[in-house]
Amino acid sequence: MDVKTLCLGLLSVREACGYDLKKTFETSFKHFFPAGYGSIYPALADLAATGLVECEEIPQVGKPDRKVYRITPAGEKAFVEALNRTEPQHKLRSEFLAMIYFSDLVDENRLVEVLDDRVEQLRETVRNIEKHERQNAGDNKSAGAAFVAGFGAVIANAAAEYIESNRHMLTDDDNQSDGMLDNRNWAANG
Repeated sequence: MDVKTLCLGLLSVREACGYDLKKTFETSFKHFFPAGYGSIYPALADLAATGLVECEEIPQVGKPDRKVYRITPAGEKAFVEALNRTEPQHKLRSEFLAMIYFSDLVDENRLVEVLDDRVEQLRETVRNIEKHERQNAGDNKSAGAAFVAGFGAVIANAAAEYIESNRHMLTDDDNQSDGMLDNRNWAANG
């Protein structure tokens, strides 16, 4: 699934401007599918050019016109077809985990800082999800949206708890020196 398809999906719920879509990507989607203006606006332009969304320009005083997008019947059809043919994959790309894999080569003070920062980022993700859920409690939210929010909060909490419970594996001086020698031997002989 790509940003264009997700924009169609969000517009199937309600009309929105690019800023509104970006806010949704930063809140509801942040923990699993981040996107910024650099991908949202080109996606909206492509969707409008192909007739899957319509754009209405609303004049504003002292500001550029506000572009509000709404999905067309062709866009709704395209979105449903995309949902039904998508093979859902759960991908994870993590520079954090890549760095931790080689943690025996990282200065221990830096490693402690990275672990602390990651736990705080995960806790902040949970706080943001919960805040968003409270702010939108009165909305007629779909069961799927509620499921995704809960899934994100559970995953972030579990990751933070795992780091906190197992950081001793990475910061123990005895394990660090032994691991460094093992990895250097492996790299030299590999």
